[in-house]
Amino acid sequence: MKSRPGISKYFIAIVPPSPIYESAMLWKEFFKTNFNSKAALHSPPHITLHMPFEWKTSKEESLMEALNNFSASIQPFEIHLNNFGCFPPKVIFIQVMENKLLQELQASLSRFCKRELNLFNANRLDKPFHPHLTVAFRDLKKPDFQNAWTQAKDKEFNQLFSCRDLSLLKHNGKEWEVKTKFDFSN
Repeated sequence: MKSRPGISKYFIAIVPPSPIYESAMLWKEFFKTNFNSKAALHSPPHITLHMPFEWKTSKEESLMEALNNFSASIQPFEIHLNNFGCFPPKVIFIQVMENKLLQELQASLSRFCKRELNLFNANRLDKPFHPHLTVAFRDLKKPDFQNAWTQAKDKEFNQLFSCRDLSLLKHNGKEWEVKTKFDFSN
């Protein structure tokens, strides 16, 4: 994923804390080892709140300041991850249980990004927000999908965590890294 000179690629997400982070990484590794699906390893485990966008690198500080101000008004809330789901024919994910506060956060962030940052691509192809934590996707071959899904669909993944921040991820030319986290109000 190449950027134009002076432009960097970013996205906004919730990155779960340890040990959930490590548990999700184990699933990403499972799909890499067993199905040669390694694309999900190019980013930390996360729940996307705003799809990737480009931003002038010289204005990165203003982006971070705006997101810090936004986050300061959010109250921490619980997120429940429960088992697996899929988007056939290529995506397998850890499910995020229905969560009104998470839906409100994403909608509020989308409005904020449009109004304050002039970003209009919060959701993929204008589809409704469907929070999930991807463990295998675009490089999972269609012929392998059913076998991969069969191995994951009945496995248990049941974790609850307190969401206390959101993260700005930045692409370094090879993979996505957490640039910084923005704490919610206490």
